[in-house]
Amino acid sequence: MRTTRAYGAQGSEKELTLRTIERRDPRLDDVAVRVTYCGVCHSDLSALHAHAADGDGLLVPGHEFVGEVVAVGDAVTRFAVGDQVAVGNIVDSCGTCAMCRAGQENFCAEFPTLTYGGRDRHDGSTTLGGYSGEYVVRENFVYHRPAHLDPAAVAPLLCAGVTVWEPLRRWAAGPGMTVGVAGLGGLGHLAVRLAAALGARVVVLTRTPGKADDARALGADDVVVTTDDTDLARAAGTIDLLIDTISARHDLGPLLRLVALDGTLVSLGWLGPVSLETPDLLIGRKSLASAGSGGRPRTQELLDFCGERGITADVEVLPSAQVATALRRLAANDVRYRFVLDLSDLSAA
Repeated sequence: MRTTRAYGAQGSEKELTLRTIERRDPRLDDVAVRVTYCGVCHSDLSALHAHAADGDGLLVPGHEFVGEVVAVGDAVTRFAVGDQVAVGNIVDSCGTCAMCRAGQENFCAEFPTLTYGGRDRHDGSTTLGGYSGEYVVRENFVYHRPAHLDPAAVAPLLCAGVTVWEPLRRWAAGPGMTVGVAGLGGLGHLAVRLAAALGARVVVLTRTPGKADDARALGADDVVVTTDDTDLARAAGTIDLLIDTISARHDLGPLLRLVALDGTLVSLGWLGPVSLETPDLLIGRKSLASAGSGGRPRTQELLDFCGERGITADVEVLPSAQVATALRRLAANDVRYRFVLDLSDLSAA
């Protein structure tokens, strides 16, 4: 076994503390990665709260990270020691179901193995995440990252980025299409950048008029203030694809009324029950869809696209010792637009 330092919570602990954890020795198809930067996702915060309430064992969050290969298994062919790589929120899947064969391992019929809080398919151990100095993962779920881009700003692409990339590609966002983005946070700001880079006309929907300048700086062509009835009226029926990244429960009706004939509203931010009146779908023959994370082909495609276009996330980097600060500020929505932990201080620890 290998040992490394990590931030984790044991049992009902409510705070992450620095501790030593074990990683497996690389199997034949494994890659060991020295983690350099790891993004802080809202799901990390949710997982910590849930674990403190009724969790058992050890929780180490973190599922969007970049790093350097430090060891490889004997059967690994795509990576070598020293390669700059990235890992997302899925580290294994059955590989044989219809979803996996279609390159949608994120929808694996046997449920994908998550980067943390998942169950290893070989030994049954619980996976521990990227708030750590090292991670060992199957070669198939490791990605080549654009080495010329800021690695800290690349890390959020592995979760926030691919989550919005999948629907943008599925619904062929590009020239001649109007893409709406509701919410301008970790997912939303990347949706704006990516949709604009694909050539679509981009409209940001926000409750806050003060975000208009930020939205346009990211690439938006227009901003609709959803608390302004006049603004809503002028945008009604004009959006072909609406990416909804709002993380709180909300009524989908006002958003659906902005969708054009045969357009689609894709709900990404809220995973609970939704409020919906059928006529809001019926009038205009609109569709309501959702998506989660991304499969292996789309993930590498996103990284390659971002490398070609110079696209990264807007991040605030903190030393990993300030992980509690990052989580506290994230809970207060005090970040523009993604926290990233710098794990280099773990070597000193």
